[in-house]
Amino acid sequence: MIAVARPIVSPNASSTAPTPLILFGAFDRHNFGDLLFAHLWAEPFKDRELILAGLAERDLTPYGGHRVQAVSQLARDLGEQAVDILHVGGELLTCSLYEAAIMTLPPEAAPAAIARHDPDPAGRSLWAQQRLGLRQEIGYLVPRGLFPNTRRLAFHAVGGINLNQLPDSMRSEVIARLQAADHLSVRDHLTQTTLAQAGIHAPLSPDAAHRVAELFGERIAQHGWQGEPGQMRTRFPQGYLAVQFSADFGDDPTLHALAAQLDACGEQTGLGIALFRAGAAPWHDDLAVYRRLAGYMRWPQCHLFESLNIWDICALLGQARAYCGSSLHGRIVAQAFGVAGVSLVPDTQAPNKVQAYWATWLPAAERNVCPVGQALTGIGQALILSAESLQQQAGQLAGQARAGMDATLHALGSAD
Repeated sequence: MIAVARPIVSPNASSTAPTPLILFGAFDRHNFGDLLFAHLWAEPFKDRELILAGLAERDLTPYGGHRVQAVSQLARDLGEQAVDILHVGGELLTCSLYEAAIMTLPPEAAPAAIARHDPDPAGRSLWAQQRLGLRQEIGYLVPRGLFPNTRRLAFHAVGGINLNQLPDSMRSEVIARLQAADHLSVRDHLTQTTLAQAGIHAPLSPDAAHRVAELFGERIAQHGWQGEPGQMRTRFPQGYLAVQFSADFGDDPTLHALAAQLDACGEQTGLGIALFRAGAAPWHDDLAVYRRLAGYMRWPQCHLFESLNIWDICALLGQARAYCGSSLHGRIVAQAFGVAGVSLVPDTQAPNKVQAYWATWLPAAERNVCPVGQALTGIGQALILSAESLQQQAGQLAGQARAGMDATLHALGSAD
């Protein structure tokens, strides 16, 4: 694959030239799963001419990501050039353009922008449109008309469990985007049901990240022996629990409760606690919150894993005894390596993408989703699972993900 800063196909190219494929997603900001998506889809399409596009032009190569083009500028550059477009996955159907604009800001700039624009819904939408060069309310969905000669438009394993809670205008925009698709799959049953109510048929497909060990196992293993992942082997020879949580869990009562659960885990199992971030973009994981948690803990075998390189994070997860966290992709990647996991969810009744996902793809007895106050129980349930059953589960989900990706590959066809 070639990732470049400008289109690899000239707008004046011959109509007989191969059609480039635009891989579009939220890999214009630091989020573990989204950065992996670009790699996971570039691999099966390695014989095609690819352009990686998001909402903002960014260089995520220092973190193992890609150079990403801004889709609005790309549309102007390509003009009438024929293109195929693939939305590569994630919870894309409910992210507003304003939220996306904030998340693509440098972390140090986000608080001032939020303070300025949050109180003014109409103004913040206009600000986001001006900043990102798009006249739309929804964020990570490309309208077919943005590229006048869109040949095929596809959405793979997208999610949107809160679609019915969006404002009517935004929800209508999402439905219109999906109705214009040539191929669509979703990753959870709640999104599937919501779209069915709108008259849209969308088959289920597991997240592409279930194939990360299959496609990149050797690369990840190399990272496991060097740098910070390699240090984990010597720091915690008895093994460790990989722990992650978003800034949503950052209030003091929740942090005190989580610290008590992790202390008890360490005391009962002897495992080290490796705290890591699965996303450094605004509204993701907050380093200061992790440091507060570490300050509340008694168990001394605790390490704050600072690397944000996605391959280092994969290695950390792949050699852990278990995973405990709120990131869907943190658990998916751990599971792909046969590492057991427990998913942390807010202690509310609101729909949650993590709950919806595992309810779709795992039997009830294997889902292991719980609030922070039950984390120790969930970790205990994860640790008693056999290596054989975990590998069987990993293989089954990787196979289902492969079949789903093959269906999308078939729908996009050749570049000619």
